[in-house]
Amino acid sequence: MYENGNDIIVDRSRFEQACKELGPGFSKILSYYRDDGARAIQEIERAARDRNTPCMVRPAHTLKGDSLMVGAEAIGLAAEEIEKAARHSLEMHDFPDHMVPRVRELSALFTETMTCFDKLMAERVRVPVAPPVMPRRPGGFGRKVG
Repeated sequence: MYENGNDIIVDRSRFEQACKELGPGFSKILSYYRDDGARAIQEIERAARDRNTPCMVRPAHTLKGDSLMVGAEAIGLAAEEIEKAARHSLEMHDFPDHMVPRVRELSALFTETMTCFDKLMAERVRVPVAPPVMPRRPGGFGRKVG
């Protein structure tokens, strides 16, 4: 696990499990997560600025699910907290003002998460070993060697 103080940023076992399950396509999934996560955070921030509670729910829900799937524990839990507060505020017909500081933290936390992912992916990359060179047999191209 990657930690920042007492907070877990990336759950390494979940990250490794996702790598194993998704195989070689995992790096592509992470690139989608990088783009989609940044977009979801922008939507959440915009909704918070506009005090638009309904517009907080869907991007927070999406960010939560995507994050927890790849092991982004801290961002997933923060998104879950925001989603729950927004859903509760919808029922109460108000805005979750107490979540504004949490929303402000999302972008920096996402950047830190992606840095952890980059380090973990770099650890997974192995330097390819060149195959041994086989000695040439006498003869030429297309000639039968006897």
